Amino acid sequence: MLPFDIECTRPWLVAHFSQAQRMVSWSLNRPGFVEASKVAWRQVGSDDLAVGLDPADWFAAKLADAELSSAVGMMTSRDVGTYVHHTMRVGEVEAHAVVTLGLNNGEHVGRRTEPASAAGTINILCHVSLPLSDTALLEASSLVAQARTVALVEAGYVRPGHAGIVTGTGTDCIVMASPVSTAPEPYAGMHTAAGEAIGACVLSATRTAAQRWVAER
Repeated sequence: MLPFDIECTRPWLVAHFSQAQRMVSWSLNRPGFVEASKVAWRQVGSDDLAVGLDPADWFAAKLADAELSSAVGMMTSRDVGTYVHHTMRVGEVEAHAVVTLGLNNGEHVGRRTEPASAAGTINILCHVSLPLSDTALLEASSLVAQARTVALVEAGYVRPGHAGIVTGTGTDCIVMASPVSTAPEPYAGMHTAAGEAIGACVLSATRTAAQRWVAER
């Protein structure tokens, strides 16, 4: 049984959980540690975010209009219908990753360049079935970032006119989620079943999303 239902009705992609989950992210509208039952992607176009417009205010208004203010939200210029959802099970632990990916605004870590005129970002929701402490959620989030970067290095994409393989974008966002519990697991590193499932799941989903994006070019 899936931990969430996925609804894709452009411009929205929404993961609906049956009950609130513990999440950590740097989401524009609900950053940090929160409990939420929805994660929402909003597809945006060049006409949506006019010069001088505050993205946070605009996004909050759109979430409210869609009755999604309680969701942990992310924005993407990628067609939300291209999302990739992969699952990985290790022992009794199951992980899910939902990825939308564009690399127009890609960067090589440690080497900042001018943002591209065409937006592009990587947004990842990862959920693990094992309840995790806040510390373990942070550790798990680091594995999501690591797996994403490995997939991008494998893809080997270089922005035209720039040096270095794209290892992420300037506007990536990760949401790491697990069930709420009074006795969560304290660790989620690479030596754990949760860490293995999270890493493998995100690596597989990001690899597929990156391959598709590059193939389109």
